[in-house]
Amino acid sequence: MSKRALAASLLLACLAASTPVLADAPQDIQALIKQGQFTQALERTDQALAGKPRDAQLRFLKGVVLTELNRGNDAIAIFQKLTEDYPELPEPYNNLAVLYAQQRQYDKARNALEMAIRTHPSYATAHENLGDVYARLASQAYDKALALDSSNTSAQNKLALIREMISPTGKNVRPTAPAPVSVAAAPAAPAVTPPPVAKPAPAPVPATPAAPAPTTVAQAAPKAPPVVASPPVPPAPPPAAKPTQKDDPKPAAKPEPRDESAAQSAAITRSVQGWATAWSHKDIKGYLSYYARDFDPPKGLSRKAWEEERGQRLTKPGSIEVALENVQIASVAGDKATVRLRQHYKSANLSTSSNKTLILVRQDGKWLIQQERVGG
Repeated sequence: MSKRALAASLLLACLAASTPVLADAPQDIQALIKQGQFTQALERTDQALAGKPRDAQLRFLKGVVLTELNRGNDAIAIFQKLTEDYPELPEPYNNLAVLYAQQRQYDKARNALEMAIRTHPSYATAHENLGDVYARLASQAYDKALALDSSNTSAQNKLALIREMISPTGKNVRPTAPAPVSVAAAPAAPAVTPPPVAKPAPAPVPATPAAPAPTTVAQAAPKAPPVVASPPVPPAPPPAAKPTQKDDPKPAAKPEPRDESAAQSAAITRSVQGWATAWSHKDIKGYLSYYARDFDPPKGLSRKAWEEERGQRLTKPGSIEVALENVQIASVAGDKATVRLRQHYKSANLSTSSNKTLILVRQDGKWLIQQERVGG
């Protein structure tokens, strides 16, 4: 575990609701979590979710409670589904990184943090956390180098330096208590330090994320960073007044059109990353949903035969890891885009790296894969 322990994001938000019961649910659940009444908090969360099954904040709270109950795999499933339904929110990625780090799955923790950074490139704490994960990975690599060659003084010196930065247990820090939720307004997230077993601190996911808050410096494994808000969207300029017959005959100056290229590029990147994530988690339905209706299957297969083949491969025993590198949007023309990337694939029986080109089209407001080919 690193010096700055990987803790969960803590965001206290008050969401409007149609009934007092649902409106008070997040506050009630947070109070139960603060009191350590995790079983009751889970019951209250399930009760609230029965009325609002897709509520992001309630689902996130359930993941937090499951983590506190040491039901890590169930919590991972909650946060993973949130990343698929709300890929623009960094909090679920952060808490995935917490859980993966607890399981010593540092590659997955790294991937989760990289997704948080892609969602919010200015997420400074996530960058620092990523450095902590790399420190742990470096320590493992130097250990292996010394196991192969115990006389390697360079590796010895580097390992000693890394060990000065990390704790062997990562159980040095207690979490700070969460601040109470205000019914009138959503306060900024307080600083949080990790609990003795590096569990994520409770934090509901808002419909609109709030501003980030720094976390307390601690010992050892990387912490999950606090919530970083999406930058507010500036209001659209008012339409130019139409001239009357008495106005200057010259047409009124038109407002500058908004640059949509950044938002479009972000949507394309999210779709590609979501496709890789669903593939890594062997989510057949989610994986296939990233392919367009007119997708051109390889090897001359029909769409049905191709889907059956993919389903058989994804259901084979063993894990799958798909990591993307150097994702570049080569071109965008209307509703069609070309993306080039480096794909690293690893399963129980195969490990490959290859360049890949994806042709995506926009259908029903989503960017979906129309063609997929190896190479440029």
